[in-house]
Amino acid sequence: MGPETDWKLITMKHFPIFMALEGRRVVLSGGGDAALAKLRLLLKTEARIEVYSSSPAKEIEAWAAEGQLFLTRRALIAGDTSGAALFYAADEDDAEDARTSALARSEGVLANIVDNLADSQFITPAIVDRDPVTVAIGTEGAAPVLARAIKRDLEEMLPVTLGRLARIGKAFRGAVEALPFGRKRRDFWAEYYFDKGPRALAEGGETAVEDGLRHLLAEHLTAKPREGHVALVGAGPGDPELLTLKARKALDEADVIIHDRLVAPEILELARREATLLDVGKQGFGRHTPQEEIARLMVEHAAKGLQIVRLKSGDPVIYGRLDEEIDALDAAGISWSIVPGITSASAAAAGIGQSLTKRGRNSALRVLTGHDTAGFAEQDWAALAKPGTVAAIYMAKKGARFLQGRLLMHGAPASTPVTIIENASRPDQRTVAATLVTLSSDLDTADLNGPAILLYGLAPRAAEAQIAQQPELAHAP
Repeated sequence: MGPETDWKLITMKHFPIFMALEGRRVVLSGGGDAALAKLRLLLKTEARIEVYSSSPAKEIEAWAAEGQLFLTRRALIAGDTSGAALFYAADEDDAEDARTSALARSEGVLANIVDNLADSQFITPAIVDRDPVTVAIGTEGAAPVLARAIKRDLEEMLPVTLGRLARIGKAFRGAVEALPFGRKRRDFWAEYYFDKGPRALAEGGETAVEDGLRHLLAEHLTAKPREGHVALVGAGPGDPELLTLKARKALDEADVIIHDRLVAPEILELARREATLLDVGKQGFGRHTPQEEIARLMVEHAAKGLQIVRLKSGDPVIYGRLDEEIDALDAAGISWSIVPGITSASAAAAGIGQSLTKRGRNSALRVLTGHDTAGFAEQDWAALAKPGTVAAIYMAKKGARFLQGRLLMHGAPASTPVTIIENASRPDQRTVAATLVTLSSDLDTADLNGPAILLYGLAPRAAEAQIAQQPELAHAP
């Protein structure tokens, strides 16, 4: 066959389009995990989202309270979908999903039944969101894990064998339903697509792949359940491109992500859509999740055999109450690992073009933290006040006046450079260059609202160069 004949044999069961949803209604029936997975995607659109559920999840209730969607606390009935653009049946009950999708179709609305390709009129692709450019990825229902892999590796050339593997895998999906929904199926498909499938295809063609699939399924059906594990992961300072490869892999594998307030939304976007996201952020003088509750959540979910990511901004080994969390996991017999991240101090220093240590200036770096005076009370102020000292001070905005007073009292030069970096590494990063004597007034003028780190003893490189050219500034009192 020639190339033209081969092309004619290729058919698409689902034609990809981009539907305009601005101001249009999208209706969803359901309130559990399947509904949450779809809503996280739908909420990115400008549609009017309407949810019908007698027992909605807390996240759905919160989104309704925030005005992001409209919640009706009852089952869907005739007339509810009339005039809608799309309908999603996500009750995770075959009979109820069949009933609600039939109602939608009878009212002229395109219906999708979550995780039921055969009875759906359309499918929702995996999406890479780089507004205004959006890339949609579909696999004809062959494997959600494959779509996730393509999304992750868009920059690379896709192997030509993926299409053949997907077609073989799709024909085998019915048999794989013998595995429990969730991680067991994902692990199976991951091993098929990224290990056994490509090797079998290269060594023996499609017949070898089909035989390998049957053997692989038998192995997974008899495999012992995977033990729960907690990975304590550093999310870095905010820029998702600074996330380590190991951290990205942990996010890909996580069933539950327990994250802090300072973790950037762009990093949470890298989690699987089906993963459970738990916000346990702490905020000075605001919302607070007790440390005991964080430990309880980690232990509770890991005890179910789930893979947990405890996601901390920056590096978890710096002021992250890491020892307490590890002690709680050890006491419960839960395995754990640490994935370090790029620190906010490193990102802030990079943002002003400076190193944190330098020959002839400082051979050691001090790291301090505290959102109020209690956080700074036990410091060696005399040592900090010595010329040439450099310190990275976390959560310093509220304690800045106390910090300034103590250092001046212990003889620190009033002209000591101090740089405050807000939202280090993020697109909205701001830098405030000050001196010790002007620190409080400069902070008041700047009116910083985001997370900030203070670099004591360092000025932005450009400002430092200007001072060097004007000796009278360098020796100002």
